[in-house]
Amino acid sequence: MPDVLARVKAVLASTATRWLNMTEVLPVDLLNRPPATGAWSAIECLIHLLDTEHIFPARVQALLAGQAIPAFDPDTQGTKDTTSSPGKLAAEFAGLRQASLAVLERVAPQDFNCTAEHSELGTVTLGQLLHEWAAHDLNHTIQAERAVMQPFIQGSGPWRSSFQDHEVTNQ
Repeated sequence: MPDVLARVKAVLASTATRWLNMTEVLPVDLLNRPPATGAWSAIECLIHLLDTEHIFPARVQALLAGQAIPAFDPDTQGTKDTTSSPGKLAAEFAGLRQASLAVLERVAPQDFNCTAEHSELGTVTLGQLLHEWAAHDLNHTIQAERAVMQPFIQGSGPWRSSFQDHEVTNQ
């Protein structure tokens, strides 16, 4: 069986670097451009990851202590900080992520079976939360990259059909 904890840590460690790179080299207007009406721009994805960077480590600690876990609704509990520069947001995320990775240093594979009650999902395990954290990071980073892709897809002419799996349209 692969070392799940090492893989989760590797994914989580790579996310901040990806965001620091994106916010350093991509134009702000491209990062702020939503892929479709009502869809999140890359910056909105980063702000969401920044918001949840306070949630996931607290959930790890709650699971280790057997404490209940409240739900998080990004639409009503998120910060929606659109005033900070992308670079500042990415740097803040990177700093928080380092602290989160330190929390994971206290987790051992035998802790994966620790359980807690999630207010919406019922009984969850630490192992499930760690998988969800890595998938969540990847999901929103890919979502951000997909948002950035849209003007390039639209301008690719006869190659546009090559990107149909990644094109976001208004529905």
